[in-house]
Amino acid sequence: MANFLLRRILWAIPTLIVVSFISFIIIQLPPGDYVTAYAAELRNSGEYITAAQENAIRTQLGLNDPILVQYVRWIGNILLHGDFGQSFHWNAPVSDLIWSRLALTLLLSSLSLVFTWIIAIPIGVYSAQRQYSLLDYVFTIFGFLGKGIPDFLLALILMWIGFAWMNIDVGGLISPRFEGAPLSLSKVLNVLNHVWIPIVVLATGGAAGLIRVMRANMLDELGKPYVETAYAQGLSERQVVWGYPVRVALNPFISTVGWALPALFSGDVITAVVLNLPTTGPLMLQALKMQDMYLAGAFILILSVFTVIGTLLSDILLAWSDPRIRYA
Repeated sequence: MANFLLRRILWAIPTLIVVSFISFIIIQLPPGDYVTAYAAELRNSGEYITAAQENAIRTQLGLNDPILVQYVRWIGNILLHGDFGQSFHWNAPVSDLIWSRLALTLLLSSLSLVFTWIIAIPIGVYSAQRQYSLLDYVFTIFGFLGKGIPDFLLALILMWIGFAWMNIDVGGLISPRFEGAPLSLSKVLNVLNHVWIPIVVLATGGAAGLIRVMRANMLDELGKPYVETAYAQGLSERQVVWGYPVRVALNPFISTVGWALPALFSGDVITAVVLNLPTTGPLMLQALKMQDMYLAGAFILILSVFTVIGTLLSDILLAWSDPRIRYA
């Protein structure tokens, strides 16, 4: 196990170095740069700057330097000082912009992930045990609907239900009258009235897909000889199902940690935009649209690092839960 962990960690280090360089190259790929987008925005508002002024701004921001020089300066400041640079569009440190929204993003994403697993695992196990029963058909229909309905459409439907039938404020995570107000029971209840919509939206699609995965894996495992052997030893159905085939069927769930971790950071961008959530997703979208290179680059780099760390964690968890993977 120690050798397995050491190999995975050693592979993660060069991967992170390559990922950081590729991340910086990716944000340089679109034609133009931040100054180009800034000048276009000014023209749309009826203001203009000359080509000489554009070049002066580029020189001031260091955008005329070779890409390799810009990359070394950017990654050096991150590694030595924890400085992700300055956002051109927001005129604020990138770290302040990201960390101010990160806590809320992690809270929403973690709650939706836990909600997804709480729904998907028991329903998938039940559907496999009671294949072709009435509830199995009901859960199958739910699975297809959950995967087929786009998240933004479900968000709009729930917002309409909340506004028209439940008479609650929709959009955002708190009513305007509570913004800036001290913490109180009314403020907490107001947040709870808002937070259920994004959690349901984010969890529905994931739960629908994982129910089908869990059901399929359980059907494969329930027909294997070791399950019949466990029954022959006099164990109850609950002991057999949850003690053996469920453990093997959970491997695909554990492997999802690799992409679940970056998803926790980014959240669902489209859903966050529709629901007007103050999370990192809309901020990342705005950074990409404005070619705000340091802000967009920080997002891509952090997402890449989270992906590498998530993959490492999923490898370790899989090796711990299934010895066959450890020696593969």
